[in-house]
Amino acid sequence: MIYDIKLNRFFGRIAMSTEFLDCGLLVEGAKPSTARPALETTDILGRIGNLETRLARSDREIDAAQAVRYRVFVEEMNALLPPDAMRRKRDIDSWDALCDHLLVLDRSIEGDPEDQIVGTYRLLRHEVALANKGFYSEAEFAVDALLARHPEKRFMELGRSCVLPEYRTKRTVELLWQGNWAYALKHGVSAMFGCGSFPGTCPEEHALALSFLHNNAVSRDEWAVEARTELFCNMDLMPEEAINARKALSAMPPLIKGYLRLGARVGAGAVIDHAFNTTDVLIILPIASISDRYRNYYGADAGRFAS
Repeated sequence: MIYDIKLNRFFGRIAMSTEFLDCGLLVEGAKPSTARPALETTDILGRIGNLETRLARSDREIDAAQAVRYRVFVEEMNALLPPDAMRRKRDIDSWDALCDHLLVLDRSIEGDPEDQIVGTYRLLRHEVALANKGFYSEAEFAVDALLARHPEKRFMELGRSCVLPEYRTKRTVELLWQGNWAYALKHGVSAMFGCGSFPGTCPEEHALALSFLHNNAVSRDEWAVEARTELFCNMDLMPEEAINARKALSAMPPLIKGYLRLGARVGAGAVIDHAFNTTDVLIILPIASISDRYRNYYGADAGRFAS
């Protein structure tokens, strides 16, 4: 999602995600399905100059998005994927068949659409998750308790966010958020969530930022959620009086900082993901909490950059 745009490691794998295992969250009486949701054929969600955002229209485009993910997560961030994925040079897992894949394309690049993909996000809707394996994030965080507290709400999980290095600009970020916002409105989503990642597997290296989140941004009451007990890493690593807010925000990955500016909160506790070489926190963003600044900028109908 969006948005502070300084960046080297701009987009981490936010599942608004990480590696999520079979969670067994099935609708009672429903049969698990491996069918991919229907792909859009004409749904352009936004344009800025030569950049365009829309959903993937074919298996070939999804394959190309997986190749972009491989370039960012493995070649740049040193993730370790299963042997078949490493051989194929694709970041791929079983959730890909269940999700919609948001793309940013540079239409000025010669070739097929598959050659034009420069950024991607993976979107998993509530009803699709319930009818299949659950949400990817449930392997790390107790998302099931959050869902049970809101039976009337529809959730959407965001994951596998990445952008090629040369396209880590304000325009690309705006289009990714434009796409997410338009998609959420179209499907009546009440809240978005997923994992935000700090680089590396040593939480102590991020003591200032994690402690700031623990003291200032942990979700409470009806939106409270925690890391799974067996994976829980304490985020309270510094005395509160020693935390400099400005320095903490400066030390934070831009994606997580951007979510906070939107109005998001974080779950209690971090989780180390050794496969992706990250320390993850769960981001929770109720639609009602999105700041007026961003609602006004993109439009209540997501019309700011609509084609």
